[in-house]
Amino acid sequence: MKTHILGFPRIGSQRELKFAVESFWKGEQSEAQLQTVADTLKQTHWGIQRDAGFDTVATGDFSLYDHLLDTAVMLGAIPPRFQSLEPGALSTYFTMARGDAAQGIPPMEMTKWFDTNYHYIVPEFTHGMQFKLSSNRLQQDTRQAQEAGFSPKPVVVGPLTFLQLGKELDSCNRWDYLDDLLPVYEELIRQLSQHCDIIQIDEPIFCTELSPDVSALAQKVYTQLSRAAGSTHLMLATYFESCDHNLDWIADLPVDSLHLDLVRAPAQLPEVLARWPAQKGLSLGIVDGRNIWKSDLLQIIELLQPALTHRDPNTLWFGSSCSLLHCPVNLETETELDPELRNWMAFAVQKCSEIDVLARLQNGDDCSEELRQNSAAIEHRRTSSLTYNPTVRTRVETIKPDHLKRHHPFSVRSAIQQPLLNLPLFPTTTIGSFPQTAEIRRSRKAHRQGTCSEATYRKAMEQEICQVIKEQEQLGLDVLVHGEPERNDMVEYFGQQLDGFCFTQQGWVQSYGSRCVKPPIIYGDVSRPKPMTLDWIQFAQQQTDKPVKGMLTGPVTILCWSFVRNDLPRRVVCQQIAWAIRDELLDLEAAGTRIIQIDEAALREGMPLKASDEQAYLQWAVDCFRLASCGVQDQTQIHTHMCYSEFNAIAEAIAAMDADVISIEASRSGMELLQAFETSPYPNDIGPGVWDIHSPRVPSEEEIFDLLQRARNVIPDDRLWVNPDCGLKTRAWPETKASLQNMVAATQRLRALTH
Repeated sequence: MKTHILGFPRIGSQRELKFAVESFWKGEQSEAQLQTVADTLKQTHWGIQRDAGFDTVATGDFSLYDHLLDTAVMLGAIPPRFQSLEPGALSTYFTMARGDAAQGIPPMEMTKWFDTNYHYIVPEFTHGMQFKLSSNRLQQDTRQAQEAGFSPKPVVVGPLTFLQLGKELDSCNRWDYLDDLLPVYEELIRQLSQHCDIIQIDEPIFCTELSPDVSALAQKVYTQLSRAAGSTHLMLATYFESCDHNLDWIADLPVDSLHLDLVRAPAQLPEVLARWPAQKGLSLGIVDGRNIWKSDLLQIIELLQPALTHRDPNTLWFGSSCSLLHCPVNLETETELDPELRNWMAFAVQKCSEIDVLARLQNGDDCSEELRQNSAAIEHRRTSSLTYNPTVRTRVETIKPDHLKRHHPFSVRSAIQQPLLNLPLFPTTTIGSFPQTAEIRRSRKAHRQGTCSEATYRKAMEQEICQVIKEQEQLGLDVLVHGEPERNDMVEYFGQQLDGFCFTQQGWVQSYGSRCVKPPIIYGDVSRPKPMTLDWIQFAQQQTDKPVKGMLTGPVTILCWSFVRNDLPRRVVCQQIAWAIRDELLDLEAAGTRIIQIDEAALREGMPLKASDEQAYLQWAVDCFRLASCGVQDQTQIHTHMCYSEFNAIAEAIAAMDADVISIEASRSGMELLQAFETSPYPNDIGPGVWDIHSPRVPSEEEIFDLLQRARNVIPDDRLWVNPDCGLKTRAWPETKASLQNMVAATQRLRALTH
């Protein structure tokens, strides 16, 4: 019985990579110093896998920014706007990810990695693009692991997934490049095979519903890659869903083993056992790579009985369902977590140990004590009163259709809202947060640690709110926000005030680049003990005559950006959160707040990967948003915000949310995302983002004006809002002011043009 994982978290248990990368960007560390940190982390991660008894350690799972960006650089898929930069330089690599403000070079697009909260850099395909093996980082890492005494297993993003996840520019066809791309992959496989016995090729798109043309290419691709590998074992890795609907052609591929995600899709195992060749390897992803709960080892053993009974154990691998990239690193750092809750959890290091125990059990070792402890923890969680609130359960059961409807349609509401708000054509606003300065973070930290009194903390936050309101008035924005200085994170802030949530000290996971988030953990039934935002919004509104938006995070986003309990359907957990947000919404309205934004950045992210499952998800997800938002009167304007999602597939669902105004990310794609609304016009107001806040560059007035003109081709003038792509917490004040000045100037220019 062999063991492995598909990948390990990159950031380090103390976010060492984040701090090293950001120091490099600031010029405080050299490239050599950054590389030293990276090498130390790799060695540490390989050691964890070796200590867990694994037969191989993953190489190529580490990245300084993103593994899809690494793949594009390795294959020479460099978009034309970066080709004048120094080839192979680390500065070029980071410019592709972040853009270059000084040179006016925009970054590559970024979107969600399947249905996770990880963002990847989208490969770009243009006419005349030529591929060549342009980086030997993966080969070096693999050789380094081999020389250090480890048995390396390189992890490579497969060619079909790489092409499928990319973006076509200049009306080119990505699949036309397969013949040029394959020889580069073949050379890569040949070079890697000199330093390892096995290569993992990730093709998660094999779990999606592919067109016949794409699936037909797989036989050609893997025939050539198998020849390049020679005697080196090729493991085809699928994850995030079942692949049984594609087994007709997957079973014929000339690869040596197949990896399955049996956490997300346990029901696929019998079909795969029946159709996957018995002499080939089968990797069983049995430990959850995307959540933090302990595995139920006895339940896993029961699931695996058909495989253990009918297949040669020498052909079996035990592993993680997917890369552990999506998990925090080590539970041992959580010294302040409630011991009762902590005993229910496992982070990446502990998940490696779970895989080891399961394998040792099958190899005949005595693991009775490990099984006893595991069973006790599973049973204690199942029966704990901490997880159950009868009032919350009853409330969910009493949801009625009237809870999901506004009093009147948008046309009626809009006519009521406009004279009350008295907004100009093309209203300008921001998404919610303003720069979180070092002073703000110090105040929050001191308050959290008890070295700053409640009164002192509140005064500091109120001063910041006053400053933010003043800046927005001077900039000439029409709808203001309070800037969210009191909020550490758009989900964590609410979770800290809701029952049923707990929080870690070091439970960080990578969101994109050096951006890490510490997701809340939903362990019990969710309710709101008291108002969460009311005081701050009321204070902000007292500082200005302009409307100040109330800012809430939506139920689907709180669900998707948390580690969610796995003993209730996600739909039910989301309904519980929606009730809590509804309560907050009604309190804000009663206090006089006339515009309230409920961010649902993760609505698209949570959608299942298979089309056959999409409608059921969208139905309950939209219903949860409506449950949260539809309790208000017609005169209250409801906004929502979504970012970094492909909207084409869900345009009708977005319209069904019935928000009065939606703001979406659109600047990186040059308003291409609005194409979703050409065939399914959005019936209400919409604010397509005109400033990419994830890049440290200031968009010019002309650039923003051009984006707004493109937006007018799809959105009527009287329903077009102007705003950035997302919140501004990660930006500095100088670029924030400059960008918003340009945004307001472009808007004023547009107003003058239309009068």
